Amino acid sequence: MKSSTIIKSLLALSLSLSLLTLSANAQKAFDKTVTLEKVSFRIQCANDSSLNKVKITPKGLADDKAITVEAEGAVTAVEIDDLNNDGFPEIYIAITSAGSGSYGSLIAYASNKNKSITPIYMPELTKEQMKGYMGHDEFAPVEGVLVRNFPVYKDGDSNAKPTGKTRQIQYHLKAGEAGWKFVHSKTFDF
Repeated sequence: MKSSTIIKSLLALSLSLSLLTLSANAQKAFDKTVTLEKVSFRIQCANDSSLNKVKITPKGLADDKAITVEAEGAVTAVEIDDLNNDGFPEIYIAITSAGSGSYGSLIAYASNKNKSITPIYMPELTKEQMKGYMGHDEFAPVEGVLVRNFPVYKDGDSNAKPTGKTRQIQYHLKAGEAGWKFVHSKTFDF
């Protein structure tokens, strides 16, 4: 076999492996509608880069105007709930960053008596909560609280194999001075 043929074969193999890696890491476009009572939200995101535009289209509010926000990552899940039991829904959009850490964040909005929506402020993790943190977050509304779970990594763990426990952080939804915010209520490892 000639050396030029070997080089061409290696280049073709390298290109094929690169394309497989890219397609394995690519997120599919996200388009989902969730409904609670008479209010629904359609969430759309191309999920085609590390910085994406998320379109939130409400239906059933006095102001059904769509809004677009930026997300540092891909939309991976959406939930609708009424955590504060005021009779009006909130929308929770889980974002996962690009890369091996898959760091999680949340975009959330609360209905203002079904007239409009207001962002919900999510606090940063504290220094204590960050111990052993390397991403892979999951968010879910559960029995009146927002739950954030992630694996706890021990020194020397690879990002793919955490050997620690799972940390759960719980938040209550509270009215703030000019909007809504999540207030930490409990943290524990299990």
